[in-house]
Amino acid sequence: MAHSHSHSHTPGNDNAKRLMLAFGVTATFMVIEVIGGLISGSLALLADAGHMLTDAAALLFALLAVQFARRPPNARHTFGWLRLTTLAAFVNAIALVVITVLIVWEAVQRFRHPQPIAGATMMVIAVAGLLANILAFWILHRGSGEKNLNVRAAALHVLGDLLGSVGAIVAALVILYTGWTPVDPILSVLVSCLVLRSAWRLLKESVNELLEGAPASMDIDELKRNLRRSVPEVRNVHHVHVWLVGEKPVMTLHVQ
Repeated sequence: MAHSHSHSHTPGNDNAKRLMLAFGVTATFMVIEVIGGLISGSLALLADAGHMLTDAAALLFALLAVQFARRPPNARHTFGWLRLTTLAAFVNAIALVVITVLIVWEAVQRFRHPQPIAGATMMVIAVAGLLANILAFWILHRGSGEKNLNVRAAALHVLGDLLGSVGAIVAALVILYTGWTPVDPILSVLVSCLVLRSAWRLLKESVNELLEGAPASMDIDELKRNLRRSVPEVRNVHHVHVWLVGEKPVMTLHVQ
C-alpha cells in the first residue's frame, strides 16, 4: 500500500506588495473622508469612512498574516503558517458583517430623525473617495491575488467602500437637486446589504477552509477515476483527503 502527499509552502510575495499599496491608499483617504463626513453631516460618507477605517485595519491584518505566513515550517508547525491567511480572511469577514449591521442600525435612526446634509461637500468627498477605492480595488483584484482568500477578503472590504462611494455620490446628487435627505440613509442600507451578502459568502468559504473542508472546485470521485485511468498499476484509491493550506491544495490518499 502506498501513501501520497503533495503540498507547497511558497506564499505569493506579490500579495504583500498589493496589500501594502492598498493600505497606503485606504489609510490616507480614510482621514480625508472622516473629516468630510463630519463637516457635511452625511451618514453615507461617514458609513463609507467607517468602512475605510475597518479596511485599513483589515488590510494591515491581512498584510501581517501574509508576512507571518512566509515563516518556514518547523517540527511543531509542519505545514508552516499559511493557515494564518485564512484566519485573517475569517476575521475580516466577521468584521464586515458587524460593521454593515451597525451601519444599517444607524441608518434606521437617521431615517427616523433626519439631519441637514451639505450636499456639495458630500459630493466632492464622495467623488474623491470613489477614485481612491477604484485604485485600491484594482491593486488587490488583479493577478494572483484573486486566488488568495485573504486578499479576496481585503478586496471585499475595499469593494464595500467603492459601492459606498457610489451610493454617496447618488445621494449627494439627489440632495443637491431635490433637498430630499432621507435618500442618504436609504442608500447606506442598500450598499450595506450588498456588502453583507458578499461578506457572508466569504465567511462560509473561510470557515470551510479552517475546518479543512474540500475545495468547492474539487471532485473527489473524478479525481479517483482520473488516477486509475492514468496509472494502470493502480487498482484502488481510497482514504482521499483534500484541503487547502492558504491558497495551496493539499492531498493525502492511499492507493493499491
